[in-house]
Amino acid sequence: MKVAVIFGGRSTENYISRLSATSVINNLDREKYEVLLIGISKEGRWYRYTGEVQDIAADNWTDYTEKDEHSGKPVNGITVLTEEDVDVIFPVLHGTNGEDGTVQGLFEIIGKPYVGCGVLASAVSMDKAYTKIICEKEGIPQAEYCVFSRNDIRDNIERCVSETEKKIGYPAFVKPSNAGSSFGVNKAKDSESLREALKTAAEYDIRVLAERFIDGREIECAVLGNDDIKVACPGEAISASEFYDYQAKYFNGQSRTEVPAKLTGEQRAEVSALAKRVFKCLDCRGLSRVDFFLERKTGKFIFNEINTLPGFTDISMYSKMWEASGIKYGELLDILIALALDNYKARERNYV
Repeated sequence: MKVAVIFGGRSTENYISRLSATSVINNLDREKYEVLLIGISKEGRWYRYTGEVQDIAADNWTDYTEKDEHSGKPVNGITVLTEEDVDVIFPVLHGTNGEDGTVQGLFEIIGKPYVGCGVLASAVSMDKAYTKIICEKEGIPQAEYCVFSRNDIRDNIERCVSETEKKIGYPAFVKPSNAGSSFGVNKAKDSESLREALKTAAEYDIRVLAERFIDGREIECAVLGNDDIKVACPGEAISASEFYDYQAKYFNGQSRTEVPAKLTGEQRAEVSALAKRVFKCLDCRGLSRVDFFLERKTGKFIFNEINTLPGFTDISMYSKMWEASGIKYGELLDILIALALDNYKARERNYV
């Protein structure tokens, strides 16, 4: 079976994607799969990658792309996907232009099975504001929130500050509606820091979300499946910083994770059931990581966000939670590819 692994992307998470892809590529069973590598640069150029796997994480990885023997120019990766007999696409892409339904739309147009959620689930799950709107309709417990456009913040930031203070109060978390790995996220403790947080978040997206700060443990759930949905034993992210931002996640050695999380059997059952509800109401397929707060004051689980293509190194939370639940990394890849093929077949349409 020919599997096309796509990595990089025109996203702030290009580097994290390349780390994830390195793990995926190294763990795909070569007796089962022929692996085709497609890299996307930060500028959005698609290349067929022919270098060593360990060089994918290097910033000069584009030096090792295949060149056309006649023109000497890099081979176009999209052309490769459309012209070669690829059986399934494994997009190891995080954030904007990879996790937001855009690249999934491309796969739909060229008619290829692909790992992970479809266009609708990817788009609404990537946009934190619309995720909240849908989950609110479904009765999923979540923090109070406000949504502002970039124009709102630019033209009348005082109204945004006033509305946030009235509805949420302090402290408040402010984040871009569409961004991953906690880029542009800040905790506002007063009106001055709120103004700055709103301006910063607006640099990353046209829509900004402000929500009530939850004093709680960060509990994460790995969800797997199409119709038959399973949830791994939950894990806990313990930040060395004030909150689990980009630096705390990837570069602060004192941040850590616990798998499984220290929860009672009743708590595990409750948060797993909530994760399934979120996965279903957002029309997810294949995989997602659903994150919650376990509020210290009330002991209640409060939905935080969902990641439809979570970090995928062999030490990432998603793979670690399944490893602790009895599914090893390589086996997990096999299951995801099988789910992609099953989902493609189930969604076949008659266009005649």
